[in-house]
Order: sequence, then C-alpha cells, then structure tokens
Amino acid sequence: MLALLQKISKLLAAHASLFVTAIAIITFFLPDLFVWVRGTTQTVILGIIMLTMGLTLTTEDFRILGKRPWDILIGAVAQFFIMPCVAWLLVRVFHLEPALALGILLVGCCPGGVSSNIMSYLCHGDVAFSVGMTCASTLLAPVMTPLLMELTAGEIIEIDAIGMFINILIVTIIPVGIGCFLNYMYSKRKSFPTIQSLMPGLSVVCLACIVGGVISTVHDELISRGFVLFIWTFAVVLCHNTLGYLLGYLAGVVSKFNKAKKRTISIEVGMQNAGLATVLAGNFFAAQPLAVLPCAISCAWHSISGTILAGLFVWWDKRKELGVRS
Repeated sequence: MLALLQKISKLLAAHASLFVTAIAIITFFLPDLFVWVRGTTQTVILGIIMLTMGLTLTTEDFRILGKRPWDILIGAVAQFFIMPCVAWLLVRVFHLEPALALGILLVGCCPGGVSSNIMSYLCHGDVAFSVGMTCASTLLAPVMTPLLMELTAGEIIEIDAIGMFINILIVTIIPVGIGCFLNYMYSKRKSFPTIQSLMPGLSVVCLACIVGGVISTVHDELISRGFVLFIWTFAVVLCHNTLGYLLGYLAGVVSKFNKAKKRTISIEVGMQNAGLATVLAGNFFAAQPLAVLPCAISCAWHSISGTILAGLFVWWDKRKELGVRS
C-alpha cells in the first residue's frame, strides 16, 4: 500500500499541472464538488502545502542564505521588484476592473512558488540557489507582500496590512518552521524519507483543492459573463508570468550570473506562490469575489509554463550539443 502511495505521489508531482487543470475543468461542470473549500478550510489546506515544503528543507538549505548572500539579495530584489511592477503596469494596460486588478497585483506581490525548485532541477539550473531564493522570499513575504499591496493596490481598496502580515505568518512561516523542525528532529529515522516521498503528491492534491474551491466561488460569475472573462484574465496572467521569466533572466544577465543561475532566477521570478495569493484574496477581498480568479488561473498556469520553460532550456542544451558534434 505504501509503495502504491509513493508511486501515486511521484506521478502527481510529475503531472501536477495536468492534474490541477483537470480538477479546475471538472469543478466548472460540478461546482458543488469543492464548495467546502472556503475560509478557514482553505487556509488550513495552504498551511499543509507549506508544511510539506518545510519537511523537505534541511539546515543546509538555510545555510545557503549565509553562504551566498549576494546571489540571494539579487534574487530577492528581482522577485519583489519585477513581479509587482509588471502586475501594476498590466493592470493599467489592460484596464482591469478592480476585482481582477486586485487578484493579479496580489499574485505579483507574493513570494516565489514552491514548485520552482523542481523546475530548476529539470532544466539543470542552480538548485541550491533556487532553494535559497524560495526560502528568502518566503521569509520576507509577511513584510513585503502587505507593503507592496499597500503601494500597488492601496488606491483600489483599503489594505489591512497588519491582518495580512499575521495571516501570512500563520499560513507560511509557522507551517514551514514546523516542517523544518520535524525534519531536523526525525530525518535520521528510517521511516522519515518515506514520509517525505509522499509530500509532493499531497502538495499537488492540496493545490488542486484550492483551485477547485476558487472555481466553485466564481462559477456563477464565469457563467453569467461568459468565456471572454476567462480569456481576458488568462491573457493578463500569461503576460505577467512570461514577462517575469524574461525580466528574471535579464536580471541574471545584468548580474553576470552563469547559465545555471540565470535559468534559476528566471524561473524563481516568474513562478509565484499563487496558492498563497488565492487564500489571501479569499480572506481579505471577500467583497470582490472575482479577485481570486487571476490567482486560481496562475496556480495552474505557472506549473504548466514552468514545465514548458524547463523543457525549452533542456531542448536548447541538446540543440547546442548536437551543433558542436556536427
């Protein structure tokens, strides 16, 4: 039974984007399926995702922050400057209505996504740098996300910066801290690697539940306003994500990073913790239910685009290798 669960976990991790997208489509036709994913339940589910992240982190991962301060500083600045600025510009270029604007701004102001480490590994990036960036942006999120939302979205709606700070602490820092503590205490036990192997699959299932809950929330609005609303929102998410990849890579070029680090900073900047954005939108912008739509689309699309980008990097390497041989 345990071996089967490990295989399922590995399969879900390998096809996370397809699974999350499939759940979103199913929920659109069966909106009551995830109607239970609301409020506190949604917050707990995100906490589980962050706990799974903590269970995979070691003390060595945190030492990276001290060993490579310059790299981490550049990555953190790029993360919290590029994505909020791009989101702010897109809101104006696309003339987004307030609810959708709040959603895309929130995605832009959140830390890097958890699955970015996997993408860096797949494209032969600097995995240690990726883990360090994820740790740094997650640790900074309780301060940076409310502050940046105040700066970018303060004119749209009153931002409860203190409440957001506390909420991010509860759903990110505390679960990650608990996971790290458990890893430190029990990592030498024979059963612990088995538990860790189940975490990727659990994380994907939890993310799918969050996306399903969002689709249930905005289902009636999507039906009433038609396909155009989805396409318009997806176009903004696509531009935001793609520009994040491009400008992140450019930041690596300007910083004179090597190839592996340029790929990593590109992925880290472009992929956001859209699950966190979804929960924050539900908790703080309940009066604007459509604010969760860009967050939910980002949850699915960032996984898909990250996989595509990693594949393109690998394809480019093989192409150059074949060129050299010929």
